[in-house]
Amino acid sequence: MSTLERESTMRFARRAIVAFIIALAPTVAAAGEPKVTRIGYLAAVSLSADTPRLQAFKQGLRELGYVEGRDVIIEYRHEDRSLDRLPALAAELVAMKPDVLVGVTTNAAIAVKEAAGTVPVVFMGVTDPVSAGLVASLANPGGNVTGVTNMAAILTGKRLEYLKAAVPGVTRVAVLWDPKAPGSVPQWEESKEHAKALGLTLYSMEVSSNEQYEDAFARAVAAQNGAVWVTLNPLANSNQLRIAELAVRHRLPSVCARGDYAENGCLMSYGPGYSLEGRDGARYIDKILKGSKPANLPVEQPTKFELIVNQKTAKRLGVTLPQEILLRTDAVIE
Repeated sequence: MSTLERESTMRFARRAIVAFIIALAPTVAAAGEPKVTRIGYLAAVSLSADTPRLQAFKQGLRELGYVEGRDVIIEYRHEDRSLDRLPALAAELVAMKPDVLVGVTTNAAIAVKEAAGTVPVVFMGVTDPVSAGLVASLANPGGNVTGVTNMAAILTGKRLEYLKAAVPGVTRVAVLWDPKAPGSVPQWEESKEHAKALGLTLYSMEVSSNEQYEDAFARAVAAQNGAVWVTLNPLANSNQLRIAELAVRHRLPSVCARGDYAENGCLMSYGPGYSLEGRDGARYIDKILKGSKPANLPVEQPTKFELIVNQKTAKRLGVTLPQEILLRTDAVIE
């Protein structure tokens, strides 16, 4: 081979190497850059009422290695005044092309599912995901939706049982529920079944807007109810302080479904730990981002439940809680 031929061959080889490096460069750069995950988060509750769960959710993500602003961007939407806006807010989040969507409360989860298309959905704060049409079954969700149920309806009997033990003379109980909230309806229905066994007469105390609370409590007292059981629903979640104050003003001992209600003045609460739900939601996000399909991730039910009593509220009501209740409590708010 002549000198000219050797130089021509070397030039060709150098050009080939350079072209290969240029073609490879974008791939190397992309591999070196961490993928940023986008999460759309829709809650049918005020930000203040959602804060304990949201903080636990973000803490759970951090513990799993996701740093907000670096590895993950979360787009938040909270709506507690007009649930009719939920479909539009869900569509807003879907337009941002998220990797995963989160729906908090049954109303929000339904809105997210209907807007999601094929985007995976994780729900929290849902009472009965099967009856709400979110999943085919708890064990085999099917589709692109899964998450954590709060068992609010299933625990209704236990709450009424604790209420009767705390106020032994009570025979009539007002049930504060929202017929427009899919998660509240099964709690009302379950209440009727368990009331019979406990010898309690229930009064339907329907509230679907902020303006109805004052009148609803006045009517409940006029109907000679001696206590109130507050179902878990988006409207009540955002009006905890108001509900607790109205119950005290009308001399109605109250039982609620979650610990933050007791912290905000409800006489007593029984249900799963609020912060655990947020961490569980984060675990589902992690599994999906690592390749698991929602259809194959069974819906989880909580296994730890807390009975919390508020002694300050008991004193305001003039109620002396029986020793059997105090011995069973997990926490007492003094």
